[in-house]
Amino acid sequence: MKVRVESSRILKPLYGGDDRPRAADATEHVPLTPFDRVTDDAHIAVLFAYRPPTPPNSVLVRALAVALAAYREWAGRLSADGDGKPVILLNDAGVRLVEAYVDAPHDACVSPDPSPSWLALHPSPDEGPGELLQVQLTRFACGALVVGFTMYHRVADGPATTQFLVDWCRAARGAPVRPPARDRAALCAPRDPPAVEFEHLGTELASERFPAAVEEEAMATAARPVATQKVHFSEEFLARLKQAAGGAGSTFECVVAHVWRAMTRARGLPGGETTRVRISVDGRHRMRPPLPREYFGNVILWAYPRAKARDLTAQPLRYAVDLIRGEIARVGDRYFKSFIDFAASEAAEGLVSTVDPDQWVLKPNVDVDSWLRFPIRELDIGGSGGGGGCPFYFVPSYYPVEGLMFLVPSSRGLVGEGRQSRSIDAYVSLFEEDMDVFRRICYSLDDDDHHHHHHTETTGYGSGLERYKEMPMARL
Repeated sequence: MKVRVESSRILKPLYGGDDRPRAADATEHVPLTPFDRVTDDAHIAVLFAYRPPTPPNSVLVRALAVALAAYREWAGRLSADGDGKPVILLNDAGVRLVEAYVDAPHDACVSPDPSPSWLALHPSPDEGPGELLQVQLTRFACGALVVGFTMYHRVADGPATTQFLVDWCRAARGAPVRPPARDRAALCAPRDPPAVEFEHLGTELASERFPAAVEEEAMATAARPVATQKVHFSEEFLARLKQAAGGAGSTFECVVAHVWRAMTRARGLPGGETTRVRISVDGRHRMRPPLPREYFGNVILWAYPRAKARDLTAQPLRYAVDLIRGEIARVGDRYFKSFIDFAASEAAEGLVSTVDPDQWVLKPNVDVDSWLRFPIRELDIGGSGGGGGCPFYFVPSYYPVEGLMFLVPSSRGLVGEGRQSRSIDAYVSLFEEDMDVFRRICYSLDDDDHHHHHHTETTGYGSGLERYKEMPMARL
């Protein structure tokens, strides 16, 4: 796929008549909260695509500028306040906007499976130092449009980024942009007296990320080729999965439990080795009183269910589902408030996030990124006819990180009118030799006497890893 970049420029917010900030506010800034500081210190990218007819680029670009006037953080720059604490300067420096063209039909040249070629469809963060958001609009000869969205994670988490994308699309249809809520100071005020009830040292924050020995071992294993596999779970399979779990757990918890067990089997972990899965927990509706849904920033902490490999694989699916449920439930209001109190204490001075964006091998562990609640139908940019205004897929970019699992609403559920299917696509990355086993077992359930062979869509890319590693990207 030959992507021809036609222009690359800085786009600044477009203000209406009365909401333009005064020039004197050049030093206006928002602090990075402890939640912003513990998340991935890196950029992430997603891709979503539209069939023709679509509005011209000029409409989408103007809508983006209008949305940036409400979400000024994206057009700002990282800086520090007088005390040396990290802040986002609201200086309207702008975002990177790339317009590109591919002289071929979309379906003939964009791989439906995860591929290093996807990296050409979104800006790489090293193209513009300091830019917190970069957007690429790639048009194809057939009229299809792919939007590549590269964002700095410490500005916003998944729910906040989702809200921005929905508002950008609203602006493209001529609808008003809803202002986000951003009372960061109130969110992170510690209690008086503080009450640190949980162990946060080594969970979210640590004095250093890695002992050198672990680093060396990771370097040795990182040379092994990693395969990224797309697995489609149909509604029928998901119903059987929930039945196998005895009706316990949400669809999300059942899918994570099932894939975690299959990954553990495929990796051939020693029975006594502990494996843990990292699951993001959104604090907006967990804190009391709940935060406004429109809160813009990061409010994510993590649940870490863990088990010995032998227990995870020998016990029924219900065992893993219960572990996951219990750990997610633990990260509630008390946990979030305990973290805020710890982060404000002297004990947290100088500590760094335990999340390492340069970690390429997670074995024996697993990281889960879920976009299952993503309201893909709301990414409607207008347009009419067969194309309609909604994307025909929404995917994470190519991330060959061993042990990573992305969950997204299946693109198969987006085609055509009517009810959106609740089927799920999982993107799983493992070493190639482990992936061969994973492919064979990813549809087998505890109650199966034989393996059910569904259609699996597979891709193994060893060669793409080297090019990918040069990009300072990270996981959601």
